Order: sequence, then C-alpha cells, then structure tokens
Amino acid sequence: MPVPNNNAAFARKGSNVQKVPGAKSTKAATKKKDEEEAVETGTGWEEWSQGKALVRPPDQMELTEAELKEDITRILTANNPHAPQNIVRYSVKERSYKPINVVDQMAVHCVLEGSLVHQDSEEARKLRVKEGLAQEIATVDATAESEEEKAEASVNPIVDGGDVEEAADEDRPDSAVSRINKKEPKVTNQFNFSNRASQTLNNPMRDRICQTEPPPRSSFSATANQWEIYDAYVQELQKQEKNKEKQKGMHSQKDNGKSKKVMLMETQSEDVTKWTMASKILERTISQNTFDDIAQDFKYFEDASDEFREQEGTLLPLWKFQYDKAKTLSVTALCWNNKYQDLFAVGLGSYNFSRQGCGMLLFYSLKNPAFPEYIYPTSSGVMCLDIHAQHSHLVAVGFYDGCVAVYSLKEEGQEPVYKSTAKTGKHTDPVWQVRWQSDDMDNNHNFYSVSSDGRVVSWTLVKNELVFTDIIRLTLNGAVSEGTEGAQAPSIASGTSFDSHKQIDYMFLVGTEEGKIHKCSKTYSSQFLETYDAHSMAVDTVKWNYFHPKVFVSCSSDWTVKIWDHTINTPMFVFDLQAAVGDVAWSPYSSTVFAAVTTDGTVHVFDLSVNKYEAICQQLVVDKKKTKLTHVEFNPIHPVIIVGDDRGYVTSFKLSPNLRKKPKAKKGHELPKGPEVEVAKMEKLLSLLREPDQNSS
Repeated sequence: MPVPNNNAAFARKGSNVQKVPGAKSTKAATKKKDEEEAVETGTGWEEWSQGKALVRPPDQMELTEAELKEDITRILTANNPHAPQNIVRYSVKERSYKPINVVDQMAVHCVLEGSLVHQDSEEARKLRVKEGLAQEIATVDATAESEEEKAEASVNPIVDGGDVEEAADEDRPDSAVSRINKKEPKVTNQFNFSNRASQTLNNPMRDRICQTEPPPRSSFSATANQWEIYDAYVQELQKQEKNKEKQKGMHSQKDNGKSKKVMLMETQSEDVTKWTMASKILERTISQNTFDDIAQDFKYFEDASDEFREQEGTLLPLWKFQYDKAKTLSVTALCWNNKYQDLFAVGLGSYNFSRQGCGMLLFYSLKNPAFPEYIYPTSSGVMCLDIHAQHSHLVAVGFYDGCVAVYSLKEEGQEPVYKSTAKTGKHTDPVWQVRWQSDDMDNNHNFYSVSSDGRVVSWTLVKNELVFTDIIRLTLNGAVSEGTEGAQAPSIASGTSFDSHKQIDYMFLVGTEEGKIHKCSKTYSSQFLETYDAHSMAVDTVKWNYFHPKVFVSCSSDWTVKIWDHTINTPMFVFDLQAAVGDVAWSPYSSTVFAAVTTDGTVHVFDLSVNKYEAICQQLVVDKKKTKLTHVEFNPIHPVIIVGDDRGYVTSFKLSPNLRKKPKAKKGHELPKGPEVEVAKMEKLLSLLREPDQNSS
C-alpha cells in the first residue's frame, strides 16, 4: 500500500497557506523549475524513441536453448528463518520451565496505524464539531485575505508582463497555483467500514499425563547442633572399642590376618546386610515367577499314566542349573545340604587327566536356578566334596593336586578357612573321596579322605590348621605298609572311593583302583577286616544303605552295579547296565530303591521290592553321543534327584509315583512306619538269597 506524501498533499492545498511577502519570488522559481523539467522530459523521449541494443555482461554464462527452456522450480515456505526455536515459558502447573514447540512464523513488514473512526461513534461526533468551527474560521480568514489582495493590487501597479501573467494564473480557477493554494475540506470517516483479518487455526495443546501410585513418603526434620555431633562421635568411639575387645577375644581361634577381616566386617553398616538380603529375596521372587510352570510341576504334578504302567515309572525334567564360566568343566561331585533341603553343592573339575586346570565349587538353590548362591573358584580341579550333617556351613573338598580344604559359608571371601599343604601332610595324588566323621573326644571336627597314593587320612580342625593322622595304607596283598625295617615295601593300592557306616561309627569301606573293596576299622588299622573281589575295573562308588546296617552298593566302569551284604564275600545282586557306570546312590526314603547313571546318558532307577532283575525306570536324559553322566544324588526329603554331566550341567528330575510307591496296607490294618519297616523289607529280600545256614546264623 503506497504511503501518501503528506508534503505534496499539503502543497496542493493552497487555500490553507497564508501568503508572505516573498510569494512572488517563490512562484517564479516554481515556473522556472517546470520549464527545466519539460526540457529534460523531451530529451528522454528522443532517447527512448531510438532503437535499444541488448548489452551482455562479460561474465554471463552461455546457456543452450534446452537449458534456457528448462523450468526450475523453487518452493517458498512460510517458515520464518529468523524465528527463535529455543523459547521456554514457566509452567505454574509443573513448576518448571518448559520449551514451546509451536513458534510464531509470521513476519511483519509494514504497519500502518489508521486514523479512521466510526461515524456513529462519540469520537466522530466530536471531530465533526471541531471541523465545523475550523471551517468558519477559515472562511473569515479567506475573506480578509481577498480584501487585502485587492488593496495591494490597487496600490502596486503591474510593471511587466511576467507579473501580469502570474496574476492571471492566480485568478484562473484551473491554474496550478490556484489548485495548490486552494484548501480542500477534509472529510473524515464518512462511510461505514469494518476491519477484516484471517488467521490459521492452531491445533489445540494437549497434555498427556501418566499417574502411578506414589511411593510412601515420610517427613524427617532434624537440627544438627554441636552437642548432637559430639554424641554421635562418642557412640562411634564406643562401637570401635567394642570391636577391639571382640578382636582380642578371637585371637585364640584365628590368626591376626583373619581377625582383621572380622573387625572390618563388623564395622560395616547393618544397612548393607538389609539391602543385600532384600535384593536376594527379590531375585528369588523374579526367578520363581519366571519358572512358575516348573515350580508348579515340582509341587503338584503327579504322572497319572503310572496307573496304567503297573511297575514302571518315569522322570519329569525340572530345573537345569548351569554357570557360564564352568561350561568347560565336568561335574565331579554332588551333595545335598541336610539342613536346607533346597541347597546343594556342585564340584567342578576334569576327569581328563591330560587337561587339568582350575576348578570351581558352586552352591545352587531350587529357589533360584538362574544363578549360583555361592561361587568359590579353585586353583586345582575339585574331585570330591561333603557337607557336614550338623554344621551345614562347613564343606570339605578334595582336589586333584592332593590337597584337602574346608570352606565355610559364613566367612566372607573366596578362600578356604582350612587347607592342607605339603608341610601338613597333603596327598601326593588326587583325592577321590572325603567324608565327615563324628567329632572327637575334644569336640573337634574331623573328616576322612582317600587318595590314589594309598593313604586313608583323618583330618582334624584344630584352631586355624588341619592336623592329619594316617589311618591306614592300602596295599595289594592286604597288609599295611608298616613292615619291619629293611624289609621290601609292598606295592601300594590306589584308593578311589570311601564311605563310613551309618550306624557303626568305627567301620568304613574303601574301594580301590584294582576293583577290590576293603572293610576297615578305625580302631584296628593293622589289617583289613574283610576284602571283597568286587569288580574287574576301578570301584567308582561304594555306599552304605541308609537303613539296613549290613547292605552296601558298589559300581564300576565294568558296566555293573552290585548289592553286597558285608557278612558275605559274594554279591547279593548284580546288575549289568550295558555301559560304564559313573555313580550310584541310595534313596533316603526306601531301603530298596537306588539310582545309577551311565556314560550313555541314561538314568536307571531300581526298586528291589518291585523288581529284583531289572530297573523299573530307564530314561535317556541327555544326548547319547555328546554328553556323559557322571554323578547322581537323591534329595533328602523331596522326590527329586539331581544328575551331573561332563559339560558342567546339573539337571533335576521328579520321580513319578511308581518310583516311590509304598506297600499297600491290608484291610483293617494300619501300615507300619519307621526305619524298622525298611530294614524288614530289605531283610526279607536278603533272606531269599542267603543259604539256609546263613539265615539261621
């Protein structure tokens, strides 16, 4: 919209301009200027009438016809490049500054403030009143000026023609001077009008809010005064003094290094223990929710198809335990905790004697199969382990390098609390079995170990060291290597398995690499009580029955499992499993049930009271070609077994009802319970196999 030239408009309104004495000179100058402009205009017209030639600048690009005809599209957007993008405004609702996503893109190029008012408004009425007064005053002034001009004209005669011309121009109503000097009345706001504006619709702002239950809050306020700070320091000093007193009292049991560790543990805040316990509970809760279907099977599932199988049973796979850092190791030992029936220990090493390395001791819980509860890495492979029956935090471990050690779950750190060395009589060959024994006369804990060096050693936990005592030395001819001086030392037999009698404290069994089983006594170590020619290969496992005091079982790599009565030199039962047997275990709930695992990946479960000739369950649980089973153990109270293999995996299985069937009671008679019933059940089987003179004895 063009801006009106106020100066030009003012100049055209000649009627409102008052004349001054130099008015004639002004008119002459104006006339001269018009003549010059006329001359210039004529000159420009002559130039325009002539033909014009196109002048090309020297740096212009030369384009072809196709390039000249090509359409180049340019898109103009309405976005303002100078609009700010980082505007923030304070939100009273959220009590913080929030960035504004919608930015105004409008750019103002010209603003004209109008002076129009509505003709019916009060302001327009006032303007009309003022305008009427101004016109009356202007009329009076114009009359007075015309009279003065007439008087001047009569006094001052016209001298030359120029003045006459000027006067004639002023008198003519259509002259330029008259148009300039004539005052045109200003008419303001003589029509109705309306302001029109258009604006695009902006999308309404939306607030999305997600609300959860607020966590519990508590208000706490306190003032830290000087006396409160002093009291806090006094309490801390008292706590440190108590810790020092406890440290002095523990010097009699542990060395200085361990007492320092205990002091550091006691000075730790109790809050750490609280949140670690809470995190462990939360981890177990998440794990149980993850494996909820398995937990339901463990608790409630019973295989209904057993009713149609008569004497056969099955194994239901449950959890599978694995640790990523132990994939290259084999399961060399398994043992349940008698106090905490969901906890069991796993020993990891290697049976490949050309590739020996580090080992590992792990503790798993059925409540959290995803990760071990305790992890103890070892410098040598673990070959065997045993958990104390009364003190369940103590674990005896035997290693491939001949050392034995005792770990305590109560102690922090990954080192054993006791460990044998070459100075304290460690074995020179791998330790194949360890078993906790009853406490001695001084109430010291002790355990036995057997090794390939032919020694059966008793280890006693005295203060902070292991004290060893050689119980017996195994020889091939049955005599103990305590011959007279100068006599030729007999050849040593290698011990491979060991087990103590459950009722008779002084009696124990030792299996050898030559396939023999020796019955020995702690009090009479000069010779063996009995020797059994058990197997043609090394005796891998020998175990006493939990109920019957005369029965034990043995297995070997010669594919056989044998049931023995220790009063008879020949086996009572012999089972050929068609593969090397890795381990055998008695059931804790029945005197006639036992399980064995073979290297072909099969688990065999026997119940002699149901079938004396073959297993009532033979189930392949791992890949036959790639994986070999090494160990098996029954849970103390639950109908669950765990099986280890040579890939570091431990798998749990639930026994079907046929594998834990109890004899039916006769009508009107209650079924007797207790260990006497289990002893009688096994004794009934043995009486059928014994000779008449043995039964009478």
